[in-house]
Amino acid sequence: QVQLVESGGGLVQAGGSLRLSCAASGRTFSSYVMGWFRQTPGNEREFVAAISGSGGSTYFLDSVKGRSTISRDNAKNTVYLQMNSLKPEDTAVYYCAAGVFPIWNMGLIRERKNYSYWGQGTQVTVSS
Repeated sequence: QVQLVESGGGLVQAGGSLRLSCAASGRTFSSYVMGWFRQTPGNEREFVAAISGSGGSTYFLDSVKGRSTISRDNAKNTVYLQMNSLKPEDTAVYYCAAGVFPIWNMGLIRERKNYSYWGQGTQVTVSS
């Protein structure tokens, strides 16, 4: 069982930055691919970014690529999502998720159904 707790959300002006954190429980954190998803009211939860267990591979939604970085500290059981040049359309509840994947396959990694554990979410609001 893995428990995930997000933090770092808030209100920021367009063009600003935020760093989201997700702290995980458990002793096998490095065996999980960690993903970030976001959801707005009335819409499905969409993939934002993911990082492999070692941290050596990352994958981003096209609309955040170049503006965001994802990293992890396996010693601290924590994954981070740094978002820069934020836009109002980035406003959403952001969730972190953990999943086990046999291979690093982007088609699998961007599907929320493939993640077993989820945090409670943290609100990000970007004002124009």
